[in-house]
Formats: sequence, structure tokens, C-alpha cells
Amino acid sequence: MPVWRGFFGERARNAIYGWSQVAFRQPYMQRKVAGFNVHIPLEPALIQRVLLDNAANYEKPRIVKTLLAPVIGRGLLTSDGELWRGQRRIVAASFVPPAVDASLPIFAGAARAVMARWDATGPVDMAAQATATTMRIISDSLFAGDERLTSDAATAHIAAALDAFSGRRLQALLGLPEFHLTAKARAGRRGQVYLRETLTEVVRDRLRAGGSDDFLGILIKALGERFEPAEAEALAIDNAATFYLAGHETTANAMAWALFLLSEQPALQDEVAVEAKAALGGGEDDPGLPERLPLLRRVIEETLRLYPPAPRIDRQAVAADRLGEHDIGPGDIVSIWPWLLHRHEALWDDPDAFDPERWQPEAKAARHRFQYIPFGGGPRLCVGARFATVEALTVLAHWLSRWRFAPLPGRAVTPSGMVTLRPAGGLPLLLSRR
Repeated sequence: MPVWRGFFGERARNAIYGWSQVAFRQPYMQRKVAGFNVHIPLEPALIQRVLLDNAANYEKPRIVKTLLAPVIGRGLLTSDGELWRGQRRIVAASFVPPAVDASLPIFAGAARAVMARWDATGPVDMAAQATATTMRIISDSLFAGDERLTSDAATAHIAAALDAFSGRRLQALLGLPEFHLTAKARAGRRGQVYLRETLTEVVRDRLRAGGSDDFLGILIKALGERFEPAEAEALAIDNAATFYLAGHETTANAMAWALFLLSEQPALQDEVAVEAKAALGGGEDDPGLPERLPLLRRVIEETLRLYPPAPRIDRQAVAADRLGEHDIGPGDIVSIWPWLLHRHEALWDDPDAFDPERWQPEAKAARHRFQYIPFGGGPRLCVGARFATVEALTVLAHWLSRWRFAPLPGRAVTPSGMVTLRPAGGLPLLLSRR
């Protein structure tokens, strides 16, 4: 499509819309967008240079920081350099294996609580159910179960805030001030304000209470030891917003897409259910539970290939570089597209097919480490990758062991999104008890 189409219609709302089949065959593409040189490498070795080998030369783009600043400020996701390194060291301690294992009862409890409300009388929106579950998990595991983060209002405002990012893209590219001409833009702005005000209250309440030993309490204490009080509070709010949004949205989408794919393959779904039932019989709160779910793990890995949580990862060059035969100038954007990479015809056999057996150990070992990057790669690999994987395994094991999920006849399922990849309009499925 011509570049200008990216700012109007469906292409402006949906990052993955409009790619021709050629894009899934090319090793490299280059475009000019609003004065920026944009490079799209689709060879794993070139992606490795950007994300790992020369990662210091590639920062988060200014436009991304502009778009996300109203919600997550200078938190871990949008910061660079020493500020990023300092925050990464602080939050990493909350996602080490023992800390993730300690959250297994929270994962299981949230899965059971949501599942207890289901019935088999009509379709159930599993995208909404997955979101409610992961919001509860993030609230309970990182924010001491604060009810302000799991309300219906919070859910609605998050969805509006995420939807509004696409509308701001053209303004940010052209360096225009933020304005809200459409109902969607105004709802997005209200969502952003609500989230910032709510998380500011949560952080300040915790500061007044004198701290705690959960994720937020540890974060506040560590930031307070490194920064002046005002900056420490601002960074605590920024990171609370970062982990609240990123911590639930991407995992919810991954679980919804896994259920969609399994609903289309009932025989495979039954195999996964048998495995899940047996694994849960060994103790649902046992840290060994994820290791008893190898088939479900392969399903999740293949789901993340076909429907990567973030369809694109952008970086901006600080200094000149060279990617293969291509010169990169200072300020150029390098846009890495898991959506294209994970379905690229030069990298995958039958790339559009759902085949969990791709993830047998010997097949995985034969691939380039940067041809599959659902959690990014290099130093900025998602700090919560293990948390998200164990969370999805635990929740889906509970659900699949007790319920069958079938497609809703006549309902087309379409992926959509600019920041994260969601089923457009939700994911209604028909449920029946096992």
C-alpha cells in the first residue's frame, strides 16, 4: 500500500492490515514515512544486530515515547541508557524463577474464580474473560490486590486508551500538539487520565502506608534510594502503569488466541485437556506444574508465533550503522515486525499453518534465535516473559481441563491492533463442560 494509506481507514487502526504477500517473502524493505527513513529487516541476523549485537545504537524512537508518555511516562518500556538500566535492575528481582513460582497459587485462584461464573447457555467472550483474569492476577501479584485496578471502569478505560494510540500516530509523526477531534480520541484521553490518576492514588497511598514487600512496595523503596523524592514518585507511577498495562494485556491476548486456535482443532484440544487434567492432579500449586504441560507449552509457543503480542518493535538509530548491505543513518527508524517475521516464507515451512509440533526441542534448536521474538530480544527481552508464560500455562490448564471451547458459527475472527494484537470485537466461543 502507499504510505499515506497508513494514516487513514483500516490501515490507521490496524498495524497488520494491508501487507501484501510480497512482504512475507522479502529479506528487507525500506520506506519513507513523514520524512523518516524506515528500514524493515526480515533476516534474523540483521534483527540480532539491532536488538543485541549493536543494541546500544538503537533506542526507543522519539515518536513511541511521545505516544506512550501520557500513560507510562519514563518507565521501563520507554526509557533508555542508564535510566533504563537502573529500572531494569530494580524490577528484575520480582520476576526471577522463585518469585514467579510463588505466584502459582494466584494464577490458579484467578483462573478458578473467573471460571466459576461460566455457564453453557450461550457464547462467552473469551477475550474479555482472559482480560478479567490477567487483570486480577496483576493486581494480586504485583499490587497487593488493589480493587481499583480490577473494576469495570478500569477495564473500559484501558481499552479506550489502547485504541486511541493509533489516532495519535499522525500527529506525533508531524510533530503536532495533541488534540482530540473524534469521540474515540476523547475516550482515549479520558482513559489515559483515569489510569494515571488511579495509579497515582495507588502509589501515594502506598507511600503513606510506609511500604510493603510486594512488587510495588519494593519498586517504591528502590527508586526512593536512587532518586530525589519527586522523581522517585513519578518513576514509581510510570512503572506501575507500565506493568499494569503490559502485564495483563499481552498475556490476555495470548490466552485468547490460544483458545481460538484450539477451538478450531477439537481433537488437539482434547489432547491438551487430558494433559492438563493429569498435570493438575499432581498439585495445581506445585512449581513443577508448567513442566507437566509440554503439549500446552507448544500450543502457546505456536500461538505466539502466529499472533505475536506486539506486532511490531521499533528502534531509532543514534549513530550511523550498516545492516547487511544497507546503510542506516542517524535518526533512521528500524522497524522489526514479528507479524511478518513469524510468518515469513523463507523462515518457516507452511508459515500460516497452526502446528505446535514445530516446537519439539530438535526443531527449536535448528532455528536462528532471532527468527522468533514474541518477547523481543537482546538486553530488552521482556523482563516478565517467564511470568507471562507460566501464567498462561496455569490458567489455560485449569480452563481446558474442565471446559470445551467451540467456534461460534458464522463468526469471523480478525486480528487487529496497533500496540497489541487482539481479536477485533472480542472472541465469543461456545462453552460446554467436560
